[in-house]
Amino acid sequence: MTKRSITVAHSPDADDAFMFHGLANHKFDTGDLDIKHELCDIETLNQRATRCELEVTAISFHAYPYVADKYVITRPGASMGDRYGPIIVSSEPMTAADLKGKRVASPGPKTSADLALKLYEPSVESVYMDFNKVQDAVKSGEVDAGVIIHEGQVTYNDMNLYKIVDLGEWWYTETKLPLPLGCNVALRSLGEDTIRDFSKYFSQSIKYALDNREEALDYALTYGRGLARERADKFVGMYVNEYTVDIGDRGMESAKLFLKRGREAGIITNDAEPEWI
Repeated sequence: MTKRSITVAHSPDADDAFMFHGLANHKFDTGDLDIKHELCDIETLNQRATRCELEVTAISFHAYPYVADKYVITRPGASMGDRYGPIIVSSEPMTAADLKGKRVASPGPKTSADLALKLYEPSVESVYMDFNKVQDAVKSGEVDAGVIIHEGQVTYNDMNLYKIVDLGEWWYTETKLPLPLGCNVALRSLGEDTIRDFSKYFSQSIKYALDNREEALDYALTYGRGLARERADKFVGMYVNEYTVDIGDRGMESAKLFLKRGREAGIITNDAEPEWI
């Protein structure tokens, strides 16, 4: 049987590695799909999706309206912060009011972290940089504050940085919903049958990791950027959960509201609604 090859792009992070472990390491049969992997940081993936360079890819929810004509969202693979999310930090104690008009390091203009930042405090000036440079930029005084994502959310105390606000906590207070951060999208041109098949195997991979946690965590640690096992386990637990297996009605409601508020604030300039297969 000739298999159909599909390339899946995602971030080189412990949580993505954890959820893709079953697929990447061939833990089960994927039928007539041959699934290959490509690793890039999330803002690069957002930009590449706008050029339709990737068949299936992780992107930020914030980026989806700009690629909605070419891509549809898969139900598995969502990264949702349920009362936690990107954290705004500073090198000295600051209040939320102190953020007004400040220069804040951000991991990219189409990241969900940047959208949440702008919804939280519209007056800030985002200073865009690679996500792994944000903490150093804050510590050195290059910027007044920074939005940290990925494993920085569990390590920022190591650099003696101060939390101003957890944007996931803020979003939950505002909406009683989880904060939508990342999703996986597939080219519409793949066809619904292929997208459904991929989604089935992707969901199976996530379930496999959750059912074989220690084994999947071993693999995830190779992408943990020096995280100790206990911290990697905590980080993975934050972003690989029931919403990741299937985003569900509550997750979809939150994603629609997040993008709606972005449009109302004039941050998102495309009216496309999120659409799932």
